[in-house]
Amino acid sequence: MKRIGLIRHAKSSWKDPACQDIDRPLNRRGKCNAAMMGRRLCEQESNWSRLYCSPAKRARQTAHLISEMVGLTEDNIEMIPSLYTFNYEELLFWMRSLARNEDRLLIVCHNPAMTDLVNFLALSELEKIPTCGVALLKLNTVDWSQAGAGMGKITYYDYPKNHRLNSG
Repeated sequence: MKRIGLIRHAKSSWKDPACQDIDRPLNRRGKCNAAMMGRRLCEQESNWSRLYCSPAKRARQTAHLISEMVGLTEDNIEMIPSLYTFNYEELLFWMRSLARNEDRLLIVCHNPAMTDLVNFLALSELEKIPTCGVALLKLNTVDWSQAGAGMGKITYYDYPKNHRLNSG
């Protein structure tokens, strides 16, 4: 059984219209949300072994804030150029190449690839994972190379607006 946490990067800044997409940083709300969702994630699951992230600045910043909350060190974070994609098939291709002994990992990247991958793996119908949304899945396989449609079950799904609405 594999465990995977799929995390969409937090809210980014659009302050500088000349900024390249890959270089857009988190805005203030994004930083707060990433820390909050890291704490929420830690309440749900622990013992994550690794965090992989897109090289986009907003994804890297999200990954670092989340990793602090779940107890992963810099040595456990790896930037993967192929995770800077908006196509779930590219994410799936990369995921299928993971080492068999990796069982509990987090991935921070982008939509619509993130939503589409969750929907593919769990045969779910999530409309759109919001910024800093977290979907935890159990995959019914012992080898990432075998990951396919319907092999996943969503065990936890949350996003920042859930908590603003419930806080009064």
